[in-house]
Amino acid sequence: MKSYKFIISGKVQGVFYRKSVTNNANRANFSGYIKNLPNGDVEAVVTCKENRLNEFITILKSGSEYSKISNIKQTSIGTLFSNKFEIRY
Repeated sequence: MKSYKFIISGKVQGVFYRKSVTNNANRANFSGYIKNLPNGDVEAVVTCKENRLNEFITILKSGSEYSKISNIKQTSIGTLFSNKFEIRY
């Protein structure tokens, strides 16, 4: 298992993006969190097996019906999460 951090840019705040990603990530049994950033982007962190990474990226790209993703940056991080996927404030 590895953890990955994503910075999602576009129309992602105030459009139910975090709620939609959280619901879909929990349905798929992912662990991690998602939160708004002060600059208007959203940060998402997930712990998963490498073969499930594209499944999570698809969830990020799907967002909500009101969101519009313009960019997703991905990095690996060392912290592992085992909790349910959650919204952080």
